Order: sequence, then structure tokens, then C-alpha cells
Amino acid sequence: MTAITGANFIGFAESKTGEKSFQAFSPENNSFLPESFYIATESELESALTLAQKAFEPYQQITYARRADFLDEIAEQIVALGDVLVERCTAETGLPAARILGERNRTCDQLKQFAKLLRKGWWLDIRIDTADKDRSPVPKPDIRRMLIPIGPVAVFGASNFPLAFSTAGGDTASALAAGCPVVLKVHSSHPGTSALVSLAILKAAQNTNMPEGVFSSLHLSHQDVIKFVKHPVIKAVGFTGSRQVGMQLFEAAVSRPDPIPVYAEMSAVNPVILLENATRKDYEKIAKGLAASVTLGAGQSCTNPGLILLAENEFSSLFLEVFGKEIQSSIPATMLNRNIHKAYDKAILNLKSTDNVNLLGESIQVEDAKKYQARPSAFIVKGSQFLTDKKLSEEVFGPQTLLVLCQHYNELLEILRALEGQLTATVHAHEDDREEAQEVINIVTGKAGRILYGGFPTGVEVCHAMQHGGPFPSTTDSRSTSVGTAAINRFVRPVAYQNFPEGLLPDALKDENPLQLLRLVNGVWTEKSI
Repeated sequence: MTAITGANFIGFAESKTGEKSFQAFSPENNSFLPESFYIATESELESALTLAQKAFEPYQQITYARRADFLDEIAEQIVALGDVLVERCTAETGLPAARILGERNRTCDQLKQFAKLLRKGWWLDIRIDTADKDRSPVPKPDIRRMLIPIGPVAVFGASNFPLAFSTAGGDTASALAAGCPVVLKVHSSHPGTSALVSLAILKAAQNTNMPEGVFSSLHLSHQDVIKFVKHPVIKAVGFTGSRQVGMQLFEAAVSRPDPIPVYAEMSAVNPVILLENATRKDYEKIAKGLAASVTLGAGQSCTNPGLILLAENEFSSLFLEVFGKEIQSSIPATMLNRNIHKAYDKAILNLKSTDNVNLLGESIQVEDAKKYQARPSAFIVKGSQFLTDKKLSEEVFGPQTLLVLCQHYNELLEILRALEGQLTATVHAHEDDREEAQEVINIVTGKAGRILYGGFPTGVEVCHAMQHGGPFPSTTDSRSTSVGTAAINRFVRPVAYQNFPEGLLPDALKDENPLQLLRLVNGVWTEKSI
């Protein structure tokens, strides 16, 4: 890797006197990696924001087809990085190469999905009501409405998905698809990975003749993060991370003279509800599947099932026995960074010292502290105790879950009603549980953004119908998703054009539209052919 400087890419360079520099740390090798990275100065941050502002007008005017070509080219350039990207990413995160390869594919696939979306055009939500001059007593005006980009977007790289939720991840892809320049705050856990992907984006921008400033990436100090969000150039924020940091960004954004939206994905325990007949008929299958979901990727997923609710009976006892053994036989895994590992260890110690909370199972293989490994564990508590201790409903980031034994069905419903907002809720039921299942589904529909019937919440499909976002505190805006093509809606706003001459209308709204677009014309959906 060579030293890189410049207004579009700020942060990867040889250490220089007088600059605040740092090195990436490898949790797997318990050592610092050799390259140095430096924190952007205020003037460099201002330069990146100025470039983004200048890029906004020409970038939003670029045809949707050319914007799509840009996204496709980013995917191609990321693939072209080859093994260098995979090796760097594994070194910085401790994640296995197979996981990184899968995440790289997901990252490129979602870029290509947004490219296809741009070429189709239905996402513009075009609505046209033509004029009726003969209408009495007041003539009807010609009104045409569509979505336009909101402006430059601040994106914060995520720690747990160094590719799919970071530099060229869903927030960046959807913002660029919407026509918004992106200024990225790099996550300090994987700066070299971000450097490589940033170069891929910039090379793609050059190859497709995008305006300078369409994408920039920086390392920022803690005090400059708030300045970043409060800067008048920034018109929206995309964030995935902790509740504490997400709320700091949200409060900074809403206290601006011109408040802006923050789409922060934060905390969730993603409850799994096991109804009686499902437990009776499939307890072994469910137990093994749930244990695999809890321990997947060292539990470092925003959809990790951190809470399991079930009624106390003979079948739940069988489930608990199998589930406990699965957790005991699981293998400790390296966590993403030292801070995450430290927080996980602290949370486990707190649970072990909490009255009336008992350890159901813990990996019998001792973790390697030098590799910052997490030891999978499961705890059990009575429903009455869970209801009286609010701390038990807080997220523990890592391979851990809390099982709540309910004395009766009504206690299970009471617990569900008391939960905060969630990304997911999962219901396991049998046809004999139909009445109870419907009541549970009615409650969790008001609590979560994605409801699963059977299966397990880890593994988020990237598609048109996906909803990855839910009521607070899972996100700061339950109307939005950070996964799937609907994510583009976060970075656009509607504009209506009234009584415009054909020549001054945006191409998408013209009667002689050169694009193939789905349009609502006088209440009827039609597809305009080329």
C-alpha cells in the first residue's frame, strides 16, 4: 500500500511530525499493523465538504443511466482489488476470509441492485395530474411530482460490517444512487480496508467522469464529528453503531439552525418467541438453529437474537437442555476490536453477578485473551424478574442471549408489550398455536421492522422488499430502511412542478419522456416506453 493524500481522500499517509496519526490494530494477531493513518485537520474537513457542495449540482443533473454506470464501476473496482482487500480486511477485523468474501459479494451486489433501480426509474415515484382548463368553477392546474436528491450526505462507517455497511456499503450506495455526494467518516477499526475501497470508488468516479467531490473519506477526531454533522453542507446522516453515539449524532443534527434527518441504526435485542406447540414438536431443531444464530460471526450482528421468550413447561425444559449443550460446544471467536471485546466481557460479568439470573451454558473451550476472543454464553431468568429489571432488556453486543421463562402466556404478552423498538422479532409456532400466534404477531408488529415466522433473524436479504429498521431505539426513524433498494428514499425529497412548460420540466416529468419510467398519470399507473 502506498501513501495517499488529496482533497477527496484524507487519512492514509506516512506519519508526519505535528499530525495526529494512528495505526490499525489486528485483534487476531494482537499487534499494530505497520501503516500510519492521520486525522483530518479542520481545513481538510472543510475542503472535503466544499468539494461535495460543488459536486452536488452537476451530479444530480447526470442521467440516471450514467449514475448507474458509476455504481456498476464501483463494484467492478472493488472486485479488482482481489486478495489485497481480503487480506487487509481479515487482518484488521479478525473475521475469516470466507466471511469477507461473502461480504464483498454482498457489497457489490447491492451496488448493482441500485444501478438496476436507477435504470428502471420507478423509485422516482412520479405522479402526474394533467390540467383541465374546462373544470368549473376553478380550472385544474397541471401538477407533476417526483423525488429529487436531498444534498451531500455524511456516512459513518460501521465496525461490524467492514464492507457491506462501511465505505461502499448500503448508506454510501443508496446516497450515490439518489444523486447525493458522500463524505465518509472512516471507522478507525479498519482504516486500511476503507483506504482500499475509497480508492476503488475514486477510480470508478474517474473512469465514469463523475464530478470531483462526489465522494470523499476522512478520519475525524471526536470533537470534529459533531462539527461534521452540524456543517451546513451536510443534509442527511447515515449511521450504524451504538445507541450512545447514534443519539449524539441525532441530537447534534436536530439542534442545527436547519435540522436534518439522521438515519441511525442502533440497538436491538431481536426477541424470539417460542410458542408451546412449536417447542413441543421441534424443540431440538429450533434449539440448534438458534444457537447457531446467536454465535454466528461472534454474535456481532445487529440482528443477533439476544432475547428468547418461552413458557415454562416440560417441553421448554427439553429445549433448554439441547440449547445449553449447543452453546457449551460452540467455539470462542475473535471480536472486531479491543473496545468491543472489553464491553462484552464487562456485560457478561454483570449478568453473572445479577441476582436471579443464572448461567444456562457457556463454551467449555476457554477463550484466547491474546486474540480478543469472546466466549459464547446463554443466561436464563424468570419472566417476573425480567419485568422488574430494565437492564436485562439492554443489548449485549456479542455471542450471548438471555432466555426468559414465562409462568404463563399472559406474562409472555406482558413482556412483549414492555419491550422497546426492535429491528426484528421472530415467532416460532405450530398450526395448533394459531390463536396465540396471531396475538403475538399483532404486538410485535408494533415493536419491530421485520417479523419472521420461523427461521432466525441473522442474515438480512438485500432485496426490494427488505425492511432493516424499526421503532426507536433500533433506529431513529422507523419509516426508513438501511438495507434494500427502499434505502434510497432516505436521501430524496418530493418536489411538485405546477403549470411548467414542457421545455423546463425535468426529463422524467415530460410528456415526451426519453426514459422508461413507471408513472402515475391521472390516477392510473402507466409505463412510458422508450
